[in-house]
Amino acid sequence: MQRPANESYLGLSAMRRLYLQIYLAFVGILLLFGVVIALAWWLMPAEGQDHSAIEGIAALIGEVLPAPDRPVQELQRKIDQLAEQFNTDITVRGANGTLLASAGEALPAPREDRTSSGWLRAGGGPPIVALHMPDGRWALARWKHRRKGAGLGLPAALLLLAGVIAIGAYPLARRITGRLERLKGRVDALGTGHMDARVQVEGCDEVADLARSFNRAADRIDRLLRAQRTVLASASHELRSPLARMRMAVELLAGNARSELRDQVAKDIAELDALIGELLLASKLDTLGQPVDLEDVDLLALLAEESSRTGAQVSGEAAVVRGDARMLRRLIRNLLENARRYSGSAAVRGSVARMSSGAARLTIEDDGPGVAESERERIFAPFYRPPGASEADGGVGLGLALVRQIVQHHGGEVRYVARAEGGSRFEVDIPA
Repeated sequence: MQRPANESYLGLSAMRRLYLQIYLAFVGILLLFGVVIALAWWLMPAEGQDHSAIEGIAALIGEVLPAPDRPVQELQRKIDQLAEQFNTDITVRGANGTLLASAGEALPAPREDRTSSGWLRAGGGPPIVALHMPDGRWALARWKHRRKGAGLGLPAALLLLAGVIAIGAYPLARRITGRLERLKGRVDALGTGHMDARVQVEGCDEVADLARSFNRAADRIDRLLRAQRTVLASASHELRSPLARMRMAVELLAGNARSELRDQVAKDIAELDALIGELLLASKLDTLGQPVDLEDVDLLALLAEESSRTGAQVSGEAAVVRGDARMLRRLIRNLLENARRYSGSAAVRGSVARMSSGAARLTIEDDGPGVAESERERIFAPFYRPPGASEADGGVGLGLALVRQIVQHHGGEVRYVARAEGGSRFEVDIPA
């Protein structure tokens, strides 16, 4: 079966959208992280700097600057020279915070209780380095804000960061969506009939769990199809047996019109007809989700009608359920015929009772040999016959399998129960 072109295109588009969403989300998160880190680096003072190095710089600055007793004009010239060389704002303040000289923007004085060099918080601007010189003065420096194109540095850095993140995030996002694409391809292969399609499980995340779930589902589907093929093979075998006997009987009838041969042919034809009917019903039940022709059905009345054909004893109380009357009649008939077939001349009894849960329980029991414990679940399998049974006993091995299918389609349950005094009991619970 080939998928429509538009359906494949929609599936591919959805996969691409998922890939794009994962990729953009990953890039956006990392980019936001980079912006936060950049702002933190820009705004917050570096408290973790090496104070010994800063103190050494402060000592050097103290040697470079004119002594405190020199004229202020000499100090200003030196400050202007340093500010131009390093492109910084430089301010020199006295030990008490008074302004002595300044090049560029005058920088604020340190707190009065501060006695060591370090970084100062500068509001919204870059951090300020405060150098406490040996003579008690403070030299404050800060790199200048660029006026033209001042905003290009950080955006350029962020663009570079985004590019690096995008390149690094691509393999990760592609790996995730690539696994989903391979899973989608295997699903499509399974849908076109390749029952051996499986997905390689990669990783230990949700995508890997999805791959494992797909493999389990594919295994179950494969087993079901194999079981169905087995049923069809068994059905063909069962069909060939009566047909071969009919062919032989017809050849013999050509020269000998004995009545027993005609009876045998009629019996074989009836057996073949019954088998075909059972197969058709089983196929119908496989395709139906729930019973279609629902009506109120009195189980006790159905049991009484079918028991009159087999001579079974009937007891119990009226119990009305909602279901398909033809299917429920077939269920009761199959159980009664199965009990009569394997119990021989022993008594067969059927009863109906109401349960406290509101369900109706149908019970069919006999005084026959019963079923071995190891066989009690297998008897509900299609075309299964107990050990020692033969075609002469009648039946094709579909009766109890159909019983279980009908019960399940009515939302109920059927089970085999061994009787302490010997014999078999089948209990069917059907919701009211």
